[in-house]
Amino acid sequence: MTRDDSSSDGDQNPPLVTQLTTGEDRVRMVARQLTEPRTANWIASEADWSYEPTKRVLERLVDNGVIRRDDDGQHTTYRPDYRHQAMREAMALCDDAGSVEELTDRLGEIKTRIQEWKSMYDVSSPNELRATIADADLSSDEEAERRDIARTWEHLEGRLKIVRFAVREWDFLSSSAAFVEASD
Repeated sequence: MTRDDSSSDGDQNPPLVTQLTTGEDRVRMVARQLTEPRTANWIASEADWSYEPTKRVLERLVDNGVIRRDDDGQHTTYRPDYRHQAMREAMALCDDAGSVEELTDRLGEIKTRIQEWKSMYDVSSPNELRATIADADLSSDEEAERRDIARTWEHLEGRLKIVRFAVREWDFLSSSAAFVEASD
């Protein structure tokens, strides 16, 4: 019998992730993976932890700029702080790149790929590409390919902004940047 199987008396062991992590760690993991606004109750349920401690952890994450709180609706919700995520991603790009030139090359590759799609399909955006599916007599494989390209294009446009930022701010973001202490 595995740890996740039921015991002979009908009780079940908690999932392995619950056994190996604290409730606070699970709340942080759930909060960092949010893709849409969620309530503290939803996050507590996903983290398999009680509401009050979950709410305390969420408030600390809000205070630290990891997530944002929205009190405008019927319920308070928490959502990703996209600025924080973009900054972390830009720092990771700089850390992974060997040089600003490597990052600049990646920027060029993204721009070239998008330009190729614009020329190939004679469109200027992913939604225009999607619209060609209705306008053209295409096979189901060709339609699926255009949908896939449109999704990839949208993803690359988001990446393009972050890579541009990382190139522009290389001196500040790279882990090899030499910071000079401020003098009095």
